[in-house]
Amino acid sequence: MPKELLGLIAGNGKFPILLAQKAKSQNFKVIAAGIHGDTSIFLKFFVNQLAWFKVGELKKLFSFFEQAGVSQVIMAGQVNPNNLFEKNVVLDDEFKDLFEVLSDRKADTIFSAIGEKLEKKGMELVNSIFLLKEYLAPKGTFTQRGPSLKELEDIEFGKVIAKAMGGLDVGQTVVIKNKAIVAIEAMEGTDRTILRGGKIAQTGAVIVKTSKPNQDLRFDVPVIGPRTIKTMIKTDAKCLAIEAGKTLIIDKDLCVKLANSHQICILGI
Repeated sequence: MPKELLGLIAGNGKFPILLAQKAKSQNFKVIAAGIHGDTSIFLKFFVNQLAWFKVGELKKLFSFFEQAGVSQVIMAGQVNPNNLFEKNVVLDDEFKDLFEVLSDRKADTIFSAIGEKLEKKGMELVNSIFLLKEYLAPKGTFTQRGPSLKELEDIEFGKVIAKAMGGLDVGQTVVIKNKAIVAIEAMEGTDRTILRGGKIAQTGAVIVKTSKPNQDLRFDVPVIGPRTIKTMIKTDAKCLAIEAGKTLIIDKDLCVKLANSHQICILGI
């Protein structure tokens, strides 16, 4: 019996590798499209087929999946904004046509338009967590240290701000200290937001990461991993609150171990 094909558009981080591993364990044949400057070179060891594309090569990417016979496509991992705005990026006709009809260039708008183009070509953009539900954060405290009363106040405050920013499709992460908004995530991603906010807060920052109010699970699902905790350690941030049931945790055991070694609190809210 032939394996079911799954097309993977892979961004950076470990999320694409984790997804590919899980897909293959469930008898999918993974056909992956890697992005130069973003996708890990190690992805090739976890997929059945891998081809490389530049950021602006949308038509070439679509053709790759069509020729492979892919009918389902999944997105995993962020695309570095430095690559999106690199002055030498060349957009093909497919990408130019897509941009011309967009009302704006927010992440959800762009990815929704890509999903529509895939659909017109007979391919469905599917839920990016349908294979990884076991990695979703549960409610409660994961670490030895729980949040202080002061941190809980910052979390409650930060949760409202994060949801509001998510509703505007700005970002999903906020950095809070003493009920002051120190940093809000834009296109730079969670880690750079923490670095920027931690530099201002200097010590003891609280990080809150939530899903968007109308989160499209086909893309841009909140993800944290060891790199997130290492970034917090660099900036002496002390508490990370993530939305339970909506946020993926990569290498949870390592995240908790790193956090415990630096008295960092992690909890699902």
